[in-house]
Amino acid sequence: MKNKVILPSTVSDHFLISPEIILSMYRDMLLGRSFEDMCAQMYYRGKMFGFVHLYSGQEAVSTGVIKSLNQDDYVCSTYRDHVHALSKGVPSRLVMAELFGKETGCSRGRGGSMHIFSAPHHFLGGFAFIGEGIPVALGAAFQSIYRKQVLGDKTPLRVTACFFGDGASNNGQFFECLNMAVLWKLPVIFVVENNQWAIGMAHHRSTSLPEIHKKANAFGLPGIEVDGMDVLAVREAANQSIYRARAGHGPTLIEALTYRFRGHSLADPDELRSVRQKEAWLARDPIQRLKTHVLDNSIASKDQIDAIDLSVKIEIDNAIEFSLSSPEPDVKDLTRYLFADT
Repeated sequence: MKNKVILPSTVSDHFLISPEIILSMYRDMLLGRSFEDMCAQMYYRGKMFGFVHLYSGQEAVSTGVIKSLNQDDYVCSTYRDHVHALSKGVPSRLVMAELFGKETGCSRGRGGSMHIFSAPHHFLGGFAFIGEGIPVALGAAFQSIYRKQVLGDKTPLRVTACFFGDGASNNGQFFECLNMAVLWKLPVIFVVENNQWAIGMAHHRSTSLPEIHKKANAFGLPGIEVDGMDVLAVREAANQSIYRARAGHGPTLIEALTYRFRGHSLADPDELRSVRQKEAWLARDPIQRLKTHVLDNSIASKDQIDAIDLSVKIEIDNAIEFSLSSPEPDVKDLTRYLFADT
């Protein structure tokens, strides 16, 4: 037990985490935050165009869930998708180049901020419309069952993690897909990133039942509420849900209570939320929280943390250099990639 770290008492100690995993989670969250901070800089310098929605503050949810998946599991995102892609293993330089609209981007510069996609990484994309990715995730989960039961795939059942915001939980797709997922026992995890705001609408003002995880009861699947600012708690909930899905017991709904530190998009002046509310959530920064946990429990030294910080900075700098030096898509290829090559 010397090289194992037991999770906080707020969650089960069934899953033990090594110091290496904890440090990898710290790096993943820091990479996501640093990436988004650089996106803001580049956007205001005119290097990015269109709508750009940043994920700052919600990193514990992405890291806690996605880093618990296998490489061939699937992730379906939202328009706040950069960090989900990074957690799934899409190289930061390819995501950054996509935001710059370059040919070297993971979507060849055709998708931009809201449409990050990578088939090799089983990242099924960001979606611009609210709740649009939920049926897509259901399809991915169905093909996992089909692959196993009909095609005779001998590998472990592939799980799909589907991310969406609190606002999407009031949309029809959400309820329809929960029903179908339970009916067919699909290996899907519905992850509600409840950041308290649906664009400019406070969550408690837009739903008759603010506790989203309780909506699972109507369809007969487990509903879990978790502190979305605590990556260890999120990871524990994710591991339990993934284990259940892979064993063929069907879906789980996870409601992660979190907060976005910036406005809805970089075009949002963020004047609707009170300063007091922002400060209360900023004090619970998930990255600082894990860093404190690591240092206080002697999981790693300050020098190790500093080395991770430096490696992330170098990676982001390299991603920017790669993106700036990459070519623009050629005009003659304007309609390329619209249809499959024959």
